[in-house]
Amino acid sequence: MATRTDAPTRREQILKEAARLFAERGFHGVGVDEIGAAVGISGPGLYRHFPGKDAMLAELLVGISEQLLTGAKRRLAEADGQVGAEAVLDSLIEGHIDFALDDRPLITLHDRELDRLRDSDRKMVRQLQRQYVELWVGVVREVYPALGEPAARSAVHSVFGLLNSTPHLGRPGVLPGRGATAELLHRMARGAFAAAGV
Repeated sequence: MATRTDAPTRREQILKEAARLFAERGFHGVGVDEIGAAVGISGPGLYRHFPGKDAMLAELLVGISEQLLTGAKRRLAEADGQVGAEAVLDSLIEGHIDFALDDRPLITLHDRELDRLRDSDRKMVRQLQRQYVELWVGVVREVYPALGEPAARSAVHSVFGLLNSTPHLGRPGVLPGRGATAELLHRMARGAFAAAGV
């Protein structure tokens, strides 16, 4: 899930393979034994790390929502008045593009399986997502002061829809290089905000 330079832990390996398999075949189409085989341990061995598939799904979906919000807050804190709102918006877009390109299975998983979470976990995901959206809305309104709050919120959701379309762009080997894809998505996101702010 997170971009790391050190080797992933066994728990992170399990989550990565679970996300991939759930995205490919659906939550109910994947057994614990298959997830275990993908990381080289027995299915029952997974229970040392997770109580079951439901716990994996919850950690994946709550975890990515926490990661996006934490990353966005960090980007704002790093800016801390040192750069203008346009640069902050660019930084937020870059962070979301990294997620959209690097964690494509999680986008598919969120779209298909969010309703399978326990109520408390689903509410947590929604709460984190609302905070993430509101953070973006504040920055967008700084860049485009004439944009009212409801319109800014709609623009943010629309840009998320655009950026989160990466699972539909084709297999990674079919896409242009990662850098070219990221640049295209960035231009399109800024274009969408500019159009909304006119």
